[in-house]
Amino acid sequence: MILHELAKYKNLGVKTLQAEDEIAAICSAIGASFTGSLAITTTSGPGFALKAEGLGLAIMTELPLVVVDVQRGGPSTGLPTKTEQSDLMQALYGRNGESPAIILACSTPANCFDWAYMASKITLEHNTPVILLSDGYLGNGAEPWKIKSTMDMPEIKASVAKTNEEYQPYARNKETLVRKLALPGTKGLEHRIGGLEKEDVTGNVSYEPNNHEKMVKIRSEKINRISNIIPKQKIFGEQNGDLLVIGWGGTYGSLYSAVNNLFNSGEKIGLCHFNYIYPLPKNTKEILDKYKKIVVCELNSGQFVNYLRMHFQGTIFKQYNKIQGLP
Repeated sequence: MILHELAKYKNLGVKTLQAEDEIAAICSAIGASFTGSLAITTTSGPGFALKAEGLGLAIMTELPLVVVDVQRGGPSTGLPTKTEQSDLMQALYGRNGESPAIILACSTPANCFDWAYMASKITLEHNTPVILLSDGYLGNGAEPWKIKSTMDMPEIKASVAKTNEEYQPYARNKETLVRKLALPGTKGLEHRIGGLEKEDVTGNVSYEPNNHEKMVKIRSEKINRISNIIPKQKIFGEQNGDLLVIGWGGTYGSLYSAVNNLFNSGEKIGLCHFNYIYPLPKNTKEILDKYKKIVVCELNSGQFVNYLRMHFQGTIFKQYNKIQGLP
């Protein structure tokens, strides 16, 4: 569906390709990114697994790339016409080596546009892949949507080197740790690129353990600093109280309806629905501490529950036993 829709816009410079398999698709997208295009590759859970090595290459080379995963029931072919949220752990950790990526999630059929745009903005400005999680419920859903003017959309400022500047491929912005891209064939901007570890600043191949440790930490910290541009997480309903319902992705409509009914009947209940999955908004811990009990509702066996517990146990040495999960 995404491919067919994008293919309609050749007049706007959109180039589409139906590759022979998922590996070819992501590698073709990486090539498009290397030559200066906004590159997007789309799939569902099984195909996302096949894209893992290519995604690691884009993380290593620090190229912009959007990977859309429209989740469905698995494993393998599983339930190809049924929705599920079972790819979260794959999105977070399903790659070899230390290879963190930004993860966003749509929550309504209409805001799929907004989050696809935000994924594109972040990937171009920070030169690192962004995973956009959707699901079968959203992919097959529909709702009224007002077409936006480009004047109402946030500006995208891609980080690209200029021909008149001294260029080192892995020199970085001190605040964001983002490196500048150089289009291949541009005079004075020649550089090496590939899947082998990069030497800091120069980008030369390096097998030095100290350099590898440094680059691993830099790539991780670059992703962590994305939290500086993430707005505060909002709560619908009671801002503190007895019960906080947490959700993410396509469960939004059901959760909003249920919490709204209970809130209007006088219950001290709130809804916290996440679109920024990794990194999380900075005020997430503050929100969790405001409620006596927390229930996470998701269409899997508790992946976001476990993610929250691992995240906060690792960062503040506190186990959130009050977080419970409902499939």
